[in-house]
Amino acid sequence: MGQWNRFLAPYKEAVDELKVKFKGMRSQFENENTNSPIEFVTGRVKPLASIYDKTLEKGIPFEPSEKLAHQLQDIAGIRMMCQFVGDIETVVGLLRQRKDLRIIEEKDYISNEKQSGYRSYHVIVEYPVQTINGEQLILAEIQIRTLAMNFWASIEHSLNYKYKGVFPEEIKNRLQRAAEAAFQLDEEMSQIRDEIQEAQAYFTEFKESPGTHFRSDREGGRAER
Repeated sequence: MGQWNRFLAPYKEAVDELKVKFKGMRSQFENENTNSPIEFVTGRVKPLASIYDKTLEKGIPFEPSEKLAHQLQDIAGIRMMCQFVGDIETVVGLLRQRKDLRIIEEKDYISNEKQSGYRSYHVIVEYPVQTINGEQLILAEIQIRTLAMNFWASIEHSLNYKYKGVFPEEIKNRLQRAAEAAFQLDEEMSQIRDEIQEAQAYFTEFKESPGTHFRSDREGGRAER
C-alpha cells in the first residue's frame, strides 16, 4: 500500500492545486461583478478499486508504473459545473489560455453525445507538480458540464455499478430519454438566460442589503425588513 500511496500522492497534489486555481477563477468573476461561467468545482483521485477495474479493461498490470500513468488519464479528476451550455465553451476557452497547464486532448461529448445519452466536455491536461524529487508531470481529466448533465451522469454511474455496464433494455431506453430531457432543459434555460441571471443578481443584492432577513414559516421563507 505504501507504494501506491507514493504513486498517488502527486495526483492528490494536482487535484488540490487545480481545485484552488479553478475556484479562484470563479472568485475573480464575482470580484468584477460579472456572471461566472463556473458554478462550482469538485475533484477526486480515482480510488484503487476503480484503478484496478480500469487495468483489467485495458489489459495492463495493476501496479504503479509509467505505463499505467500514461494509459489512465483520469486518475486525477476535476469537474467544473456550469449553469448554461454556453458557459462550457467559455470555460474551455479559459483553460486554453492558461500557462500553468498544457491541453493534450479534448473530447466533445456534447455535440457528439455517447450512445447512452452521456453529455460532457472532457479536457485532458498535463499539469506540473513540484515534489521533493523535482517536477513531475501529471495527467488530469477535467470534465465540464451543466448541472443537468451532471445529475444524469451521476445516476447513470450508480446504475452502471449495479448492472456492471449491461443495462436491461427498459432501463437503457429510459436513461436515453432522460438524457434527452435533461438536454432539452438546458436548451430551454439557455433561451431565458438573461432573465435568469438578472433575477439571480437581484436576489443576491436584495439578500445582502442591510436590514433584510429571512424567516421560515408555514407561508414559506419570506423576506422581512
